[in-house]
Amino acid sequence: MTEPTIATTAAPTGAAADASEARVAIVTGAAGGVGSRTVQRLAEHGWRVIAITRTNKDARRLSDLDGVDALHVDLADVDALAGWIHAELLTRFPLARLDLLVHAAATAHVGPAADADASVWRRVLRTNVIAPAVLTGALLPALRAGHGSVVFVNSGAGERAVPDHAVYASSKHALRGYADTLRLEESGAGVRVTTIYPGQIATKMLAGIDRALDVPFEPGRCIRPRTVADAIVWIAESGPDVQITNIDLRPRQEICAKFNV
Repeated sequence: MTEPTIATTAAPTGAAADASEARVAIVTGAAGGVGSRTVQRLAEHGWRVIAITRTNKDARRLSDLDGVDALHVDLADVDALAGWIHAELLTRFPLARLDLLVHAAATAHVGPAADADASVWRRVLRTNVIAPAVLTGALLPALRAGHGSVVFVNSGAGERAVPDHAVYASSKHALRGYADTLRLEESGAGVRVTTIYPGQIATKMLAGIDRALDVPFEPGRCIRPRTVADAIVWIAESGPDVQITNIDLRPRQEICAKFNV
């Protein structure tokens, strides 16, 4: 991959940003529905964005956007993740401060709880829980320096039981516990922690889930990825006097009945 460069265009100031510098954000799952829209919207608002994708191809594509640089890594390979953070991410992008960290990467599994084997549990928990925790831990010094915000894109499955989603729901419940604890531990350092719990979003991941459950995929009834991205930008640009902790985003017309909940 070509050595990335960081844009130096100035952006509007944030609560913790120097007036002469753009605010800095890192977004995981940056090639997905929500992640890609978040990268685009932050860049449009003048942020410097480091996009983390799963493939080199997606990283090259996102690097073509103004104000965006990208790296690729397999977040499920948590044993190698800490080394990658220091050898790749922080070497290429030395961060004196970090204003925003968005965890949009996720993977899902559909099927009865009794049918999930150990390999499924490992894959989902590594991607949805362990990787965000490892990445956040490594970036906490920069987040503290910037009085930055961490935004976790969770799910309605992180708040309730969903049939045929035992593994996914378990991972999202665990992510909720991590985020809530992180908020308590880091509030004194000025780090804000927000969790968004969206309902069904019109993404490829939901389309795959619907196919697996043999239910119709109806994107027109779902939340648009850009709507979630706009919520993330609103959270990130909120004033220094407030911490937005948890947000539920539901489709205008509820469609969870097709999951029998």
